Amino acid sequence: MQAKAAGSSPQPASTGRAARTPGNPSQPKSTAGRTPGKPKPSAANESEPWADDTETRPSRALKTALVLAALGAVALAAAGFVPVSPAAGPGFTSWPWLALLALAPAVAAIRFAAAGKPGLGGGLVLGLAALAPGRLVLDLQFAVNGPLTIRPELYLPDRFLDSSAVGGGFWLLVAGHVLTAAAGVVAWRALRNHDEPERRRWRLLVPLLAVVAGAGLLTAPVHSDNGFLLARAAFEGPWPALGGYLLIAAALPLAAALALAAPAEHVARGALAGLAAAAFGVAAPPVLAGLFRDDLHVTWGPALALVATAIVAGLAGTRLTERTGKTETDLAGSAKLPGLFWWRLTTGLLGLATAIAALIGAFAPQVAVTALNPGATTPVSAAADSPARWFLLVAALVLAVPAAGVLVPKTAAVARPVLGVAWAGIVLAGTAVLNTALTATQAGNLAGFGGAAAPVFSYDLGAGAAWTFAALVLAALAALAAAGTGVVEREDAGDATEPDHKNLAPVAAGAVLAVAAFGLPVFAVPGYVAAGLWSHLDTPSWGLLTAAAVVVGATALATRSRPKPAAALLVGAALLTALHAAELPLVGGTLGGASPAAGFWVALAATAALLAAAGMSAAGKSAGDRSAAGERRAP
Repeated sequence: MQAKAAGSSPQPASTGRAARTPGNPSQPKSTAGRTPGKPKPSAANESEPWADDTETRPSRALKTALVLAALGAVALAAAGFVPVSPAAGPGFTSWPWLALLALAPAVAAIRFAAAGKPGLGGGLVLGLAALAPGRLVLDLQFAVNGPLTIRPELYLPDRFLDSSAVGGGFWLLVAGHVLTAAAGVVAWRALRNHDEPERRRWRLLVPLLAVVAGAGLLTAPVHSDNGFLLARAAFEGPWPALGGYLLIAAALPLAAALALAAPAEHVARGALAGLAAAAFGVAAPPVLAGLFRDDLHVTWGPALALVATAIVAGLAGTRLTERTGKTETDLAGSAKLPGLFWWRLTTGLLGLATAIAALIGAFAPQVAVTALNPGATTPVSAAADSPARWFLLVAALVLAVPAAGVLVPKTAAVARPVLGVAWAGIVLAGTAVLNTALTATQAGNLAGFGGAAAPVFSYDLGAGAAWTFAALVLAALAALAAAGTGVVEREDAGDATEPDHKNLAPVAAGAVLAVAAFGLPVFAVPGYVAAGLWSHLDTPSWGLLTAAAVVVGATALATRSRPKPAAALLVGAALLTALHAAELPLVGGTLGGASPAAGFWVALAATAALLAAAGMSAAGKSAGDRSAAGERRAP
């Protein structure tokens, strides 16, 4: 609670605290959502939980944002009428649905603003604009290589095409996304203020649901029996589509977290509703294609995204600001401790579920091979495993230990930061395992290869690939749950600690060495080229990038954390670099003739530096405890 400046009038009791506007300590801070320069709202209006901005009419800037959003929605709706390419048209009658998905949110934003709720209307525009950059990159696939797109609502060829030109519908899509993004920028400038945000409900649940929705969008949009539509997941597709889906998947939880941090209640609710509407615009068309066409089938990914975003939209209709009727003592006794227990339970169970899915993925076959010899009536089936399966097995065991530790109260505080880093090991090993399945299935059928008497081979994803992908999704959920648990732990601790810069040198050295290690091959095998960060980009490169980013993030966070969590974070980072070095025996050993490469030695050096930094953090904690005990004994 901030102290009141001398001579300032007391705030109404319903506001809960007296805050100050930066740069003018003698002026009371305006309530959330209040337009700067307008008269202060009455005490009765401040106490209303659903009260919108004191300005019942939208500002000129917000009107401009609404006009831009409306123009963008019209352009996106018109793209359903105008072909995106002269070579192929929509696979079903999609224009009514596309028009509804595009126009309904913009019309709702305008109606809310006209009804005296500009914050709600502007928030809708902000939510719609959050996914506009990702949707723009996704649609660029029409211009790069149209036949590889999986957009049956706009483009479904009826013949084999090597390439295709773009039509007017493509430019309408580009204009619609650009106008929507511009509307979001203008709306942000119109609605921004420097008020301190209230504590929001669902601040940890909504980003978790957004991650689930993003993971669903990364899967195959549809199952296809159509020979002219090769349906595959985002990681198997071309780069523009993959980049677009990755931007959307990353923007969903980030935008959800920023929406919940908005000072005004109505802006927060509108932003969540707009984000859900934008996600519906991406996930609903492939579901409709699976329902309306006999040769296309609905997959679980977009359906899961629709369910998750529908829950977010439902939560946006509830009260987001937490009630402040209870005293701090009551909150500490009744809300904080049970909340921490449940968050630790969720984190530990998600970590164990991730480890179990990875274990199954390591032992189950990654590729199902079917061979039909000429004249045979029964196909011969076989299975193939990945050479990186032992790597995934070890990564699962590494994760299972801290996951189990989070479930034990005595070790939860230390195990949770380790789990918050060790989950990236599943991504590191899982992408290497999936590379085998993806490479095999991309080869397609080899009918007639080698002559008419040659057998027909078909390659399909095995059960191990499905379980490995499930482990990747669960790992992302466990990471988000671990981050949420850390927030609750920090709130319960309630003490601020000055950063300890004594171990800054080994921490920085460990981070730099770790990035170099993940970018260099760990082993060398004649005729084998390993995926990397700067060259030979492939599916395992995403695992390397994730692990490197997590280590850098963990080391940066460790310099600003209390000694005990800092040591645990550094230990988790050391586990990742050690796991990367273990690729030499675990993966290289299965290939035969492997020898250590530069990445192996750099990974060992990074592990040593991170462990040294962890030891220094732990020693600093012990010294601090002894100093605190001496101060308590002093008179």
